Amino acid sequence: MKKHMIVLIIVAALIAPLWAQPLEPLPSDPYFATYRPLKAPATQGLLLKAGDRLAVCGDSITEQKMYSRIMETYLTACVPQLGVTVRQFGWSGERAPGFLARMENDVLRFEPTVATTCYGMNDHGYQSYQEQLGEVYRESSADVIRMFKEHGVRVIQGSAGTVGKMPAWVKQAKGGVEDLNHSLLEFRNIGLRLAVQEQVAFADVFCPMLVGGFEGKRRYGEDYMIAGKDGVHPGWAGHLVMAYAFLKAMGLDGEIGTITVNRADGKATASEGHRVLASERGRIEIESSRYPFCAAGPANDDGSIRSGMTLVPFNAELNRFMLVVPDAPAGHYRITWGETTKTYTAGNLAAGVNLAADFETNPFSEAFKRVDEAVGKKQAYETRQIKDLFHGPEGNADMTMTAELTERVRTPLAEAIGKAFVPVRHTVRIQSEP
Repeated sequence: MKKHMIVLIIVAALIAPLWAQPLEPLPSDPYFATYRPLKAPATQGLLLKAGDRLAVCGDSITEQKMYSRIMETYLTACVPQLGVTVRQFGWSGERAPGFLARMENDVLRFEPTVATTCYGMNDHGYQSYQEQLGEVYRESSADVIRMFKEHGVRVIQGSAGTVGKMPAWVKQAKGGVEDLNHSLLEFRNIGLRLAVQEQVAFADVFCPMLVGGFEGKRRYGEDYMIAGKDGVHPGWAGHLVMAYAFLKAMGLDGEIGTITVNRADGKATASEGHRVLASERGRIEIESSRYPFCAAGPANDDGSIRSGMTLVPFNAELNRFMLVVPDAPAGHYRITWGETTKTYTAGNLAAGVNLAADFETNPFSEAFKRVDEAVGKKQAYETRQIKDLFHGPEGNADMTMTAELTERVRTPLAEAIGKAFVPVRHTVRIQSEP
């Protein structure tokens, strides 16, 4: 009896940590009842440093150049004071072992200082969780992290997202969509444990995609596919959710700027990155060298960045461009910014209104678009540089020369982003309603 009790105590001691492991909170709907995501570690301050060189690494979802583009445009326009530069290294069909095999040739030669990874989608084999696949992913991902660390690169270990339907290329399905998502959750938990073990940051893409996909269908209908029309490759809404996860993991605080207006005398002040050029009763002219993130489009379209913003707190947590009028007398006020006018109460203005969230089209929209288009052109070339040239006849013949020549093409594309990013002058008008 004593021996039996000792065995039970030992077993209980071994599995107790699993029971005690805190879980990420999910909505109470029965849909989520079987999902048990381990709680992600809190981000400890700003991970980024001035002058960082960011490498965005992943499979075909990264090669779509959508979440990576959102991230680069955000880092360029919304937090320019950091001076972060970006390269994307997406490769269709890639698994963690494949990236490990090419990371020295393709990525480390450019001396990144920080890197994000997003693998697991192909690694899980589009089937119910298989421990042998999980072990390959665990070992390869650990080796990737360690190699980055050996080269002084800070790592953000990202999880894969979710699937929305069985992809057409899976000829012999092994389980259904729910089985695949439970498998992806296991891969997410592997990555989380690995991030804790290796003391690197973790970006939880899975949970926001799981919850956002459910909420998108509830709000906008069954045809809304946050994971993309093919079930795997998201449209802009899903990529906004992915970018949100990675930007949050970087520890960014979302403070784009604050304009504070004294209603009594019309004087205004502005936070860093913004300069008040003129202020008088009801009118403030400002010059800004930091942009809010601008996105237009219908809320119910999974191909719209603006739609993704309705599914995660992107504007509240990463995109706050605030107008504050602490002393406005009771009543209602019309705020005109650019060509758009909206009405707020005195209480709204005293608490502060987020212009970036409320004004879909605003005075920054055109300038922001030019920066984003320049980012898109550069990232498009980066795919050609790595996939077609580094791994084509040119690279096979002379890798050093290929790297040098392709950099001559990429350099002006990178410089074009800086040229597109210029200060914006804009005016805010405040009028009380009769």
